[in-house]
Amino acid sequence: MFKTALRPLAFSAAILAGAAVAYAANPMVGGGEMLETKNIVENAVNSKDHTTLVAAVQAAGLVETLSGTGPFTVFAPTNDAFAKLPAGTVDTLLKPENKAQLTKVLTCHVVGADVMSEALVKMISDDGGEHDVTTVGGCVLKAKAADGKVTLTDENGGVSTVTIADVKQSNGVIHVVDAVILPKM
Repeated sequence: MFKTALRPLAFSAAILAGAAVAYAANPMVGGGEMLETKNIVENAVNSKDHTTLVAAVQAAGLVETLSGTGPFTVFAPTNDAFAKLPAGTVDTLLKPENKAQLTKVLTCHVVGADVMSEALVKMISDDGGEHDVTTVGGCVLKAKAADGKVTLTDENGGVSTVTIADVKQSNGVIHVVDAVILPKM
């Protein structure tokens, strides 16, 4: 859940100009159309850029949860984001004996609320340039907006940038990110 309650949306062009990211009605993500009528898992399986994430969600046993009613905000790392991890990390996390650790990593990408980028940018602005985002996995991410980008800094200092924002789902929203968010271990 976010540190502060969601506030009514009243945005100025100046706030939004500071954090412009890619927007589209029904955006294509990884070559697949993302339909608002489908849930997070149904849409993710259609993205060629998220096959590693889908495999991880399946290995962690989170398919049913992320197919549920939500609402959820998912910061969805791409295959390239997973490829940036040290060699062997993904293979190790996908092993059955590491399910708890994989679940922790994945749930640090999920917020138990439906948060569009405009609302997040407003919270960042209202909090003086940095907003704490608490994930369902208990991770606290530092959200910032600068140079036309929204970034999330994890508990280890790793920075993830939102590359595609506001991909609406029937049970929430996906924001595509370029790095894997890691919990403090």
